[in-house]
Amino acid sequence: MRIALIALIFMAPPSLAALPASAQETSPGGQLAQACTSCHGLQGRSIGAVPSLAGRPEADLVALLKTFRDAPNEATIMNRIARGYTDDEIAALAAYFSAMSPTP
Repeated sequence: MRIALIALIFMAPPSLAALPASAQETSPGGQLAQACTSCHGLQGRSIGAVPSLAGRPEADLVALLKTFRDAPNEATIMNRIARGYTDDEIAALAAYFSAMSPTP
């Protein structure tokens, strides 16, 4: 009986907690967004002074990231971070964050 129980546990599918919250989090934008969480909060929901990104219009996010990326000699962390993103990566990030609900 004990062996059967142990076998059942190991054969069971992984818990839902071990799986991504959504397929969206495994998308290119979701993968890139991992780097944003330390400042902008999980899924872009900030709890501090840094602006939240979740639920903002996609076009606004694209424009903001491109402005940060293309601004010469600006001394903010976002200017340095955004310079590393291609247009496709910026579009993926904007799509990811705009699809997030502003509240959990």
